[in-house]
Amino acid sequence: MQRNKTITTKVLTRAAILTALSIILTRFLSIMLTENLRIGFGSLPIMISGMMFGPLVGGLTGLVADIIGVLINPQGAFHLGFTLSSVLTGALPGLVVLLTRKDKGSWLNIVLSIVVVYGLVHLCLNSFWLTQLYGQGFMIVMPGRVVKVLAEGVVMGVILGVFFKTIAPKLD
Repeated sequence: MQRNKTITTKVLTRAAILTALSIILTRFLSIMLTENLRIGFGSLPIMISGMMFGPLVGGLTGLVADIIGVLINPQGAFHLGFTLSSVLTGALPGLVVLLTRKDKGSWLNIVLSIVVVYGLVHLCLNSFWLTQLYGQGFMIVMPGRVVKVLAEGVVMGVILGVFFKTIAPKLD
């Protein structure tokens, strides 16, 4: 995590790579089950960016990934709420790391980041944005989304744990 206020070229380059990876995972390697359910791992690089480089870089990674992703390959109608969700997906894990003051890859940070991002952003906010887009009731879209969010959250937690134990130490 950058303690100083500047964003170095190294951080910017790594954030750009994570942005590109998020776009690829979201727009080209995810599966749309229904208009309300997409299975994918595009939020993983955004969360990694926030946890490694802080809430500002994480939020910017989410913002850029969403905007460029929509321009390259729009999936459904554009809604600014999903852009906000993408920003929060990067910023919230960065805030978790700052507030806990623990090692960025600690299990506490990983679990709290997953709970906050998948519980608040993916389950609540994204479900709300979907109800606005498609005119369905909130409780109508929730059952399928709860299963999806729980399954993705567990898988993401494991992937983040492996990433911070094996790959992240080699990046410093």
